[in-house]
Amino acid sequence: MEHPPLASPALRPEWLAGEIAVVGLARSGKAAAQLLARAGAGVYASDVANDADLEKGASELREEGVDVQLGGHDMERIARASLVVASPGVPPNAPPFVSARNAGVDIVSEIEVGLRFLPRLSYIAITGTNGKTTTTALVGHLLAALGRRAATAGNIGTPLTELALSRTPPTWVALEVSSFQLHDTPSIEPTVGVLTNLSPNHLDRYDSVEAYYGDKALLFRNATAASNWVTNADDADVQRMTDGLPGVQCRFSVRGRAEAYLDRSTDMLVVLGHPLVRREELALLGDHNVANALAASLAVMMADREHRSHHSLNALRDGLRRFTALEHRIETVGSFDAVTWINDSKSTNVASTLVALQGMTSPTILLLGGRHKGEPYSALAPELKRTVRTVIAYGEAAPLIEGDLRGVVPLRRLESSFDDVVATARAIARPGDVVLLSPACSSYDMFDNYEHRGTVFKRLAASGAS
Repeated sequence: MEHPPLASPALRPEWLAGEIAVVGLARSGKAAAQLLARAGAGVYASDVANDADLEKGASELREEGVDVQLGGHDMERIARASLVVASPGVPPNAPPFVSARNAGVDIVSEIEVGLRFLPRLSYIAITGTNGKTTTTALVGHLLAALGRRAATAGNIGTPLTELALSRTPPTWVALEVSSFQLHDTPSIEPTVGVLTNLSPNHLDRYDSVEAYYGDKALLFRNATAASNWVTNADDADVQRMTDGLPGVQCRFSVRGRAEAYLDRSTDMLVVLGHPLVRREELALLGDHNVANALAASLAVMMADREHRSHHSLNALRDGLRRFTALEHRIETVGSFDAVTWINDSKSTNVASTLVALQGMTSPTILLLGGRHKGEPYSALAPELKRTVRTVIAYGEAAPLIEGDLRGVVPLRRLESSFDDVVATARAIARPGDVVLLSPACSSYDMFDNYEHRGTVFKRLAASGAS
């Protein structure tokens, strides 16, 4: 099989001298293993799971010369590896990583491998607790609107190593990076780095908020006077983290003036002194999405001076007008029997659900639940009182939700199927109401992932229409 030529990777000689272990064989792990094997490295790849999809991918990897193990990991082999590559879906405290750390083996993310195979890549890296996926999609969309050969990659879904395998890799990438990925990406040095916001999250994986914020701060680990940063002027934690940061720092705000801001007097999004579009032209709900659009536009305009030309500004305006909400992120499913159904399955933490609630203007039935992530739900109380008519608490977290929100608004606790949750919402809803799935929890008690949860919700919402 003929493969496209690879760029000469900037891999350390000691990594190539031994066997590289790839842990986790979903899409990212598979692409990383393929890339390393085609570069001539000896690769051992393993996954604790074993199903038909993984077996199909394993067969393809074996044809590339990768030694694949499904259904478990060889801990001794991983401890002898010259390098371990971490897939984003594998927890940082998983036994293979513990084994590698105890043996002093370097652990890097799949993104780190991709960056080393794409040394001339221009990329805008986006992280933050909430909004990073929409901002990343917007950045990629705006770069394409400018005529750049651009792609979105990283935590948004497409592995960076998969792009590196391409015969013609993109020249620009909008790269979403999670805290876990940042922890293991030592060479990150973006053309522009974006921090959307900060709030407690992943406390089921981190010992403290400080540890979680510490990984977010690793976006700036290689900051120099030549760096470019986009940060949230409305977020005190973001500003504390980035105070005194080397490089050029531009801020966005929906509350006041900044390098990018919403001019409330004209209802215009203004970036670097240039009016771009009116708020009504942006087909996204909520001030948080205005902030995402401001952050994305600012990052793209900072990335290259040419992006501020008269022609480019018109292209950016057109791009902003054409962008629509992403699936599972405050996505309007439809109006059935005069009730609007909104899928916000991507909201897997309390802060994200709070943002969704702030965008609601009609009486709302809120579906809240799933697997608890360590945060109290009491922070939702003020917004619940403003717009929520009933909370339906479900899943593993239902008892905790009930305990935190008892007496705030009417609440129903269900310990049955998700079908029953949706049916109960339909029975409660009145014409003019909104049914909002914004769970503030992970999906893993009932579903494969948040996409699976959102897809089921959309099907159930539409199937019950009269």
